[in-house]
Parts: sequence; C-alpha cells; structure tokens
Amino acid sequence: MGASADPLGTTRATPTVKAATIYDVAQAAGVSHQTVSRFLKGFEGIRPETRDRVVQALDELGYRPNLTARSLKSGRSHRIGALTHEISQVGPSRIVEGASLAAREAGYVLDIVSLDTRNPRAVDEALALITQHDLAGVLALAVTDEMTRAFEATAFRVPAYVASESDGALDDPRGVLSRVGIPALVAHLARLGHRRLVHVAGPSVWSAARNRIHAYEGAVEAQGLHSAGILHGDWSAASGYRAIMDLADLPEATGYVVANDQMALGAMLALKERGLRIPDDVSVVGVDDIPEAAYFDPPLTTLRNDFECQGRAAVFQLLARIERTATSPVAVPPPRLVARRSSGPVPPGGP
Repeated sequence: MGASADPLGTTRATPTVKAATIYDVAQAAGVSHQTVSRFLKGFEGIRPETRDRVVQALDELGYRPNLTARSLKSGRSHRIGALTHEISQVGPSRIVEGASLAAREAGYVLDIVSLDTRNPRAVDEALALITQHDLAGVLALAVTDEMTRAFEATAFRVPAYVASESDGALDDPRGVLSRVGIPALVAHLARLGHRRLVHVAGPSVWSAARNRIHAYEGAVEAQGLHSAGILHGDWSAASGYRAIMDLADLPEATGYVVANDQMALGAMLALKERGLRIPDDVSVVGVDDIPEAAYFDPPLTTLRNDFECQGRAAVFQLLARIERTATSPVAVPPPRLVARRSSGPVPPGGP
C-alpha cells in the first residue's frame, strides 16, 4: 500500500495497482491462458478474430511481460539485439517499428543499435559490442552491401537472422515492392499515355535500389515504352532536387518514376524551377506513401508499402530459431498504387 495526502493535509492509504497477468488477459479476451501464451510467443495459427480480442485485452489491461521473472525461470534472456542504420529513412524506420512491436508482443525486448556506416569501423565495433551482451538472438536489418557482408561474416554466439533484400530473389518478401510495385507505377503512366520515362534511382550500394532499377527497366520494356535515362540520388529530397538541377538539359520525357517519396519531393521542386508544370507538362510518381505524400504540391502518386509487416516477418523468423519451433512465413501484402494529382494524361504533343 502507498500513502498520499489529501487537501486537508491528512494522509490516507492508496492501493497499489497489481500488474495484469496472462490469466487476466485471457479472462478479458474470453480465451484460455494457453492461447494468450501462444500469441505472445508469435504463434501464427490463431484465428484473426481471436487474435483481435487478445490484442484488445492486452492494450486495455496494459499488460507487460515480466521479463526478469521469465529469464530467471527459463535460464535464458528475453532481449533481442537489432542492428540497423539509416533509421531516418522511412522504410528502415517503419521496419524497425514493426519488428519492435512483434518482439514486444512475443515477450521480448528489442534493443536497437543504429550504425553510422560513414565510419568504416562502425559495423565491426557494433557487432563486437552487441555480441558481448546476454541476448536471446540478433536481428540484423541489412540494407547496404557493406552491412550484409559484415553480418554474414560474423560468428554470432546466439541465434541470428539477417533480413536483407536479395538481388532479384523471387521469394524475398522485401523485394515485392520492386517486383510488383514498380511495374504498377510504370503501367499507370502507360495507361495515361506516357511513352518516354526517366527513373530517379537510390544509391547503388542498396540492393533495394538496384532491384527497383531492374524492375523499372523490365516494366518499360514489357509496356513497349522508352527509358530516357536513369538518374541517381541518395534517398533524400536534396538528392532528388540535385539530380534534376544538375542536368544541362532535361531529357525528352513526360514521366518520372522516382524510387522513393523524399527524392520525388526534391525532383518535383526542381522540375517546377526549370519551368515545367506537374502534371500538365510532366508526371511524377514515387514509392513509400509517406504521411506527407498526400500534401505535396500537387499530392504525390505513389506506392503504399507495408514496411511494418516486413519487420514482423523478420522477427518471427528469428523467434523460430530462438524457440526452435516451426513458424509459418508472414505474408507481406503487395504494395498498393495510390493515384493522386502528380500524375496525369500525357500532354498534347508530348514525346
């Protein structure tokens, strides 16, 4: 019991709030405590309606797993080390957010270490540091070639899962945006009558950027269109702006397929400053559907991608190795085209 003072200065006892248990959650959700336990461990074979009731009960009761007690009882850690970088970028940050939520629901804590890859020793130093800690597993969210090589060369003392987008892999859930989404953008522009396109790509050290280039080139060929060039940026709005402004002459194209929304924002400003109207003279489409995309001038046509689900999928793969159990792969929804006013019919007399 605690104590508190009332306005008259007297002291009265205040009850201590008891932390909710899985039995409390089970009662509130109308399920067995075994079902709650399976959900917290990431078991996928739970009916959607049951899963929704458990999630609602967890939120309403503010359930937090007692990791210390679980660790003492089981004799093992319930902490996961997550290595990532470029956390300021929309895709990586949302993937980490989904991974963190999935880990917490399974009764684990995700310790996030963001690496500065501008420091050549950063990856090695982070790996050396994190492997000294008492961890249940390591989740390596690799987005660059350098990170992938470093992770794959490390002998982890605990179960590890390297979640990286493979070049051209047909079964990679993180590559579905390139395989399905980029062709959808190109097809959208083709339906509007565009025949000559430009691609503004991400940095070549990212497999995601290379995959989007390949998907763009394949889609242009499949649609019978012509690519007027490939420009390069670093995912930032500033690099999208520079990619356009640094050109001596603009290519003869009426559509720009930009590899992410931030670069699309910069490209749109540059195109306007060079005297073009969007979409009257040229159409621009992006990737990611960041929250601000609907408020660009004009609002951006883009791809909505479920990055959080990718993070969950990575955690479930790692948990299967930690728990030594079979797990069904998490189905990552395909990206969805969100058409807005930045794309329109090809202008009369356009190339």
